[in-house]
Amino acid sequence: MEKLFDWVYSKTGVSPLFQEKFLESLLIIVVLGLIRYLVLNLVYREIEDTRKRYRWRKSVTYILTLIGLFLVGRIWFQGFQSIATFFGIFAAGIAIALQDLLVNIAGWLFIMWRRPFDVGDRIEINEHAGDVIDRRLFMFTLMEIGRWVEAEQSTGRVIHIPNGWVFKHSLANYSRGFSFIWNEIPVLLTFESDWEKAKQILFTIANEHAESLSQSAEKRIKAAAKKYMIFYSKLTPIVWTSVKDSGVLLTMRYLCDPRKRRSSEQAIWESILHAFAKEDDIDFAYPTMRIYNNQQEGKSGAGGIKK
Repeated sequence: MEKLFDWVYSKTGVSPLFQEKFLESLLIIVVLGLIRYLVLNLVYREIEDTRKRYRWRKSVTYILTLIGLFLVGRIWFQGFQSIATFFGIFAAGIAIALQDLLVNIAGWLFIMWRRPFDVGDRIEINEHAGDVIDRRLFMFTLMEIGRWVEAEQSTGRVIHIPNGWVFKHSLANYSRGFSFIWNEIPVLLTFESDWEKAKQILFTIANEHAESLSQSAEKRIKAAAKKYMIFYSKLTPIVWTSVKDSGVLLTMRYLCDPRKRRSSEQAIWESILHAFAKEDDIDFAYPTMRIYNNQQEGKSGAGGIKK
């Protein structure tokens, strides 16, 4: 072999020491590759389950890769003779190769330390919203809400989200601090309706369904103000007035539990339908086309004929 190394050195200029290390490294890689082939061949003969085969293949590959890195490293770097030095360099390589996993672990530590959410909280992160049902080292799990389902109710899908997302995306927690959300219900009336009477009716209905909740929210706001800069001058329901193309828009705004948004809307809408059904001068508006004669229907000061 020495004569062969010397001949290669004379022809290529590659030192005999480098040639020796290269052949030893190549031999280790070939042997480990053969071991992997034999082990997996045996596994595939004995195991039919595709999932178990996948786990075996991954495990064998990872173990033999680590062994190969150690053996080849000992050949090329004298510092690898020291186990401590080896693990130091190995750790640096792992940090680069597995940076996503390390970020997820750091995210898990952040979640456990700062506790931006707990199991049972309703959160939203990177357009995914749901109730947290599990937290693990690399990910947390949500029971999804929203998407094609109205009023943020459960879709039935389970979403696994990497812990590292807490560093990359904004996280909204429905259940922390204030513990309530503001919900709005728009009610569109025709221009001919008595909108003032309708507004009073809506205000009464809103107070019937949300007054007790507002009192509870006030207590929680005082508690949350000790930790967060949360200020609300008005927690009781309110009805806002605006004008749209098809009529007068009355918007009810009230506090509700995040998980009871749909049920609260249903109760309020049923009360509205029952109340408006009793009034002859209040009608719901919807997109329509009509002919308007300003001289006959308009105000006298705006070009209409006095009646």
